[in-house]
Amino acid sequence: MIQLRLGPDDLARIRFALSPLEELVHSVPVLTGSGQHMVHRPWRAKALSAVAGIDLRVLADLTRGPRFVADFLAVPPEAMTGRFGDELDALASTPADDVVRSLEELRTGQGLPESLRPLHEHPERELSRLVATMTLYWRAAIEPVWPRLRSLGDADVAHRARQLTSGGLDRVFADLHPEVTYASGVLNIDKPHHNAVRAASGAGLLLVPCVFAWPRLLVLHNAPQQPTLTYSPRGIGQLWSARDDARSQPLAELMGRSRAALLVHLDLPVSTTQLAAYLGVSSAAVSQHLAVLRRCGLVTSHRSGRWMLHQRTALATELLQPAEEPKSR
Repeated sequence: MIQLRLGPDDLARIRFALSPLEELVHSVPVLTGSGQHMVHRPWRAKALSAVAGIDLRVLADLTRGPRFVADFLAVPPEAMTGRFGDELDALASTPADDVVRSLEELRTGQGLPESLRPLHEHPERELSRLVATMTLYWRAAIEPVWPRLRSLGDADVAHRARQLTSGGLDRVFADLHPEVTYASGVLNIDKPHHNAVRAASGAGLLLVPCVFAWPRLLVLHNAPQQPTLTYSPRGIGQLWSARDDARSQPLAELMGRSRAALLVHLDLPVSTTQLAAYLGVSSAAVSQHLAVLRRCGLVTSHRSGRWMLHQRTALATELLQPAEEPKSR
């Protein structure tokens, strides 16, 4: 059991953040098969071919632990939505002693895996190699899907913010994850292999929705890091589902194939660039179609950091539903 005690100052410093680096770190066990990946099979099938030729042995051994990954890999992000380059720079500047200490926590009865011994013995030199590997892996496997991961995270944060406003922390933690219970300023996290108590002491609490964390709840509770819970966002079951182009056929006859196909892809908030990649057209063409659909009340758009995200309205979803056949008399 892990217990986090939150005082009045901590309750005022609860925040959310999205982290591309956390997505990368927790995707590795999914890719290598050491983590549960049923939900992520469509992504894994494409990513395996995309990362062919990248030596992932060190990264895999750093993330394959049954109870935790190396702490230095995922320091809590400072910004609401971290930039991968900034997070990677922070990782690259990790003090050697912190790297060694984190590796010591991964030891088993047989010691460290052979692939991690150079990092343990020469952390300054090997950390730069690890960062280079993570950069290659990001570009091949995570960056192409990051806008969609971010969209799901944004939607979850908006939902949790509404919960916090309407029902307080009791409501936020009631369905965050089955391992979490909250009462009177105390978070109890059901981790049978851990026995730890930490008073946050003004550090607050960070909540990070992470697609590749599914179905686990990941906890960072060691001082001096800010206590952090990494959990699966809502709607993850539909993240990689194939779009049903047949749904858009009747609508395509009314408004054209491009605009109908665009609406099919807007079940979650998606950026203009990602829509262009999905449809194989230019961003300028997508922007023109979106402008028309917004005027018709079929799409809403909002800015999130550097991204302009778009999502279809309830009316558009209704229009995509198959029409009922008229009943014969």
